[in-house]
Amino acid sequence: MEVTDSKQNLSLIESMFQAGAHFGYSRTRRHPSYEQFLFGSKDHVDIINLEKTGSQLAAALAFVKESVQAGKVILFVGTKPEARKVVEETAISLGAPYVVHRWIGGTLTNLSEMRRRISRFEELEGKKERGELDVYTKKERLLLDREMDGLAKKFGGVISLKQLPYALFVVDPRHEYTAVNEAKKKNIPIIALAGTDCDMKDITYPIPANDGSLTSIRFFVAKLAEAYKEGVAAQKKEKTEADTASKDGKGDSAAKQSQ
Repeated sequence: MEVTDSKQNLSLIESMFQAGAHFGYSRTRRHPSYEQFLFGSKDHVDIINLEKTGSQLAAALAFVKESVQAGKVILFVGTKPEARKVVEETAISLGAPYVVHRWIGGTLTNLSEMRRRISRFEELEGKKERGELDVYTKKERLLLDREMDGLAKKFGGVISLKQLPYALFVVDPRHEYTAVNEAKKKNIPIIALAGTDCDMKDITYPIPANDGSLTSIRFFVAKLAEAYKEGVAAQKKEKTEADTASKDGKGDSAAKQSQ
């Protein structure tokens, strides 16, 4: 068993190495809280200890799987250009809420206002689908279309977010400092792919790795997606087993009554 685990760890480290996950930023950008996750430095560039990354990743993935299995909602956040596309595509494939353009202040701390603006978007979208905007002039329709485009860009990924998310996943918590601060105020756990310039004390489940390379970002987001799918599968299995047990129980009860 230990041999198998060792091979799996080596395989993971090799995969992370190939993805360039070990590259940090220059030593001058290093945040003091990050030193525990470093292997060393080369040519004034910090090198991340991928063994520690593997351990932190395992804890983050276990949390994701358990959370999703329990039916909890995880909000994906990746507004930096390198992360935007992969975070959006992954969240959509999982049916999870996401923010990939500018984080709107108050998304977590003023959810009621955010929901009001989302309702406005849903109202306009519904009217457009029903042809109710045809009564407006061409200029008025153009203005409404622009309003809808703006609302879609800001809130399109969080339409399904009816209440506060259970957890946040962010790429680069330093870049997403507003989202991180709001999550902290609401005591929402934070999972973060974090480079060497990030404050690790703010993160509940930090994943110390390169957060600026598309290859590295794609690798870790894919790992997160796998854990998310495992949580969904486990939730469905539990529900199926519960439904089966309920049916069996009713069948046994009916049989006893007939006797």
